[in-house]
Amino acid sequence: MVTKRYFWRNVRGRPCVRIKGKVYPLRDENGVYHELDTEEGDRHYWEILTGKKMEAKRSWSAAIKLLRESDRWAGLSSRYRQDLEPVLEYIEKKIGKRDVSHLTHADIYAAMDANKHRVRFANYIPVAISLIFKVIVRRRWIQNNPATDIELLKVPKSRTKPHLPWTNEAVAKWRAKAGHLPLLIFEIGVGTVQRPGDWVDFRWEDFDGEALNLDQNKTGKPLWLPCTAPLLKVLAAEKARLGYEPHGSHFILRGPKTDRLTYRRMADIMRTERKRLGLEAYDQHALRYRGVMELAWADCDDEEIMSYSGHTTKAMVVKYAGIARQIMRAKSASEKRRLWAQL
Repeated sequence: MVTKRYFWRNVRGRPCVRIKGKVYPLRDENGVYHELDTEEGDRHYWEILTGKKMEAKRSWSAAIKLLRESDRWAGLSSRYRQDLEPVLEYIEKKIGKRDVSHLTHADIYAAMDANKHRVRFANYIPVAISLIFKVIVRRRWIQNNPATDIELLKVPKSRTKPHLPWTNEAVAKWRAKAGHLPLLIFEIGVGTVQRPGDWVDFRWEDFDGEALNLDQNKTGKPLWLPCTAPLLKVLAAEKARLGYEPHGSHFILRGPKTDRLTYRRMADIMRTERKRLGLEAYDQHALRYRGVMELAWADCDDEEIMSYSGHTTKAMVVKYAGIARQIMRAKSASEKRRLWAQL
């Protein structure tokens, strides 16, 4: 029990602190008043007297620390953790010292609405909060997870753009004029038919001279990926450029000062090169699209494409391969039409 030296009640009988004629209500961020003999009231009392915000014993900062130390966090892919880190930093900055038990559905929606200009980030807020609560519920800090049944924001139609497949002309221009690192990234993307988040994880020990081995970040699925001729060529060129046989543990895609090229740095490099070559319409995610199209042009069926791409449903293969197959059928129909016209 703390001293009541500055304790005072206003005309409505609500608990306050009165110092040098100024009145400070003993209430939290949600407008709820707390009596002085409660933990919350005691905390607010000393915050007012010291002018400092005291951190709750079961604060968001403490909860985030527990998450980062948990097996649940360690079990997530490195790319997924990279996506969540900015959100955790945002939460810690905004409410790091507050008690986790005060969060409500409405608070989560308010945070999402405040970030609706970046929909992907906003939708990661309930995901991150849910992960945190799954850890602290086991610690019996709280019984319920307020991040369940949160409705995610939808990207406005005006901001949704489909990935434009790389045309033969765009591919030819890139191979003729791109720098050595953008070209290496490009051939890994098209040649392996994987997601960009997997490209940066390839190490030289994953290359057996014929194919690249991979455990997909998203699915954990192990894949053996025979390299295309252009990919084999750029891998050989990269070894020649290095001037030595790279250690197996070294990453194939390397930064200028580090042994590993980060996903964001890779995206920046590809964006800059696309702009330089006038190919801004074709993004790096569409390289996977291009790879699937090439497999479809080679007359691979859905199962063969899935064995290469690692897709778990035919729906995604149909989406990616559909354009290539339409082009092939149209060309076949055009040739039949030409022959008919000659009769």
